[in-house]
Order: sequence, then structure tokens, then C-alpha cells
Amino acid sequence: MRTSFKNRLAAAGALGAAAVLLVAGPASAHVTVQPSSVPKNATDQTFAFRVPNENDKASTVKVEVDFPADHPIPSAMVAAVPGWTDQVQTTKLATPIHTDDGDITDVVSQIVWTGGQIAPGHYQDFTVDLGALPGGTDKVVFKALQTYSDGNIVRWIEEPQDGQKEPEHPAPVLKLTAATGSDAPAAAPSAKADSGEQSTATAKSSSDSTARGLGIAGIVVGVLGTVAGLVLGRRRGTGSTGTSA
Repeated sequence: MRTSFKNRLAAAGALGAAAVLLVAGPASAHVTVQPSSVPKNATDQTFAFRVPNENDKASTVKVEVDFPADHPIPSAMVAAVPGWTDQVQTTKLATPIHTDDGDITDVVSQIVWTGGQIAPGHYQDFTVDLGALPGGTDKVVFKALQTYSDGNIVRWIEEPQDGQKEPEHPAPVLKLTAATGSDAPAAAPSAKADSGEQSTATAKSSSDSTARGLGIAGIVVGVLGTVAGLVLGRRRGTGSTGTSA
């Protein structure tokens, strides 16, 4: 009976796992950007466009990622993918972007990968280094086209909306979170004063620690001396008694 129960339990667990895979598989089989979120002031970040193959009978043979025109990205450096050829397309801006390093007139419009294959049941990461992220927005929406060997093209171009059901073919979305504080300017006088106070506090703390250490050491030495005295006293007492006898 116990063996039969264990077998039924194992079978039920396997069926449950299979059901989870069947439910989770189609929901996650779309083109995404990894990581899906970064701080707004992040620079020189590396991202991967993850492309899964959800076709059981055909391989993915072409991947096209279109960059947003309303929030342009100035530059992109593509990592080589074995078996694939990449091509970066740029476009000229009507209004240049002014930066500390000069005006930017050309931005990335799309990247296309061809020549390779993503077999059914597999995925491929296409890695890109973006020099700078656009400002004035809390997300960057890319649009991706996935071409299969049977001629079918899946357009991942639908922008997900907050509070609404995920569309059938969602576009890859990179969320831009609050900027980190690493680039926040610090007031020099205040920082100097804090540094001085911290040094004084550190020196005082060190002095107190030294004093406490010496005090503890003295107590330990005293205790050891007392114990040694008692031991010697007992030995002398014992020796004296033995002599008298």
C-alpha cells in the first residue's frame, strides 16, 4: 500500500509539473530585453535581446530589433554571435542632441541579425552594449521582428499598457527606474566638516578602545597573578606538611 501511494503521489507531481510547463511555456515565449530595468542615469550598459523559438517545425533565421525614434539611442556595440551576422543601421536626427562631448547627429535605428538558426525549443541571446540611454522617459520600447525558416514572420510590436492584459505579441520594454545617487553633487564645505568630525570621532573612539583594552589586560594579569599565588601557596603548604611528618 505504501509503495502504491508513493507511486501515485509521484505521478501526480509529474502531471502537475507538466501542467505548469504547459501553462508557463506559451506565456513566456516572446522576445524580451534582459535586464528589463535599469536606473535612468546608467551608462555603458550591456543588454541581451532574448529570442525564443516557439515554432515546433521551423527555425528562427532572422531577428530585427527596431530602436525608438521618439527617444533615440546614440550608439550601440554588438557582441558577435557564432553563426550570425549583425548589421547596425543608423539614421540622422532632424534636431541634434547636445551633450558635453559635442552634438550627436546620428542615432541607432535598427539592428538585424541573419545567417544563423534558432532551433525549435531553444533560444538565443543577442547582446548589445548601449553607450547611453535616452532621457525624458521612464521606458524604452523596442520593436522586434522574428522570421522563421518557413517564411512566417512574428511581429513583437505591441506596447504593453499598465493595468491591462498583456498583448498577444508584446514588444520588448526596458524600464528606466529612478536615477541612483552616485552622481549626485556633494557640498564641499559640508563634506570637509563631516570628514573632520568623523576623524575626531574615530580618534576618540580609538583612544577609548585602547584604554578599555589596557584596563581589561590589567584585570586579566591581576587575576592570573592571584591564581598563581594561590597555587604556589598550596604547593608550599603541601611540602611543609610532608616535611613535618
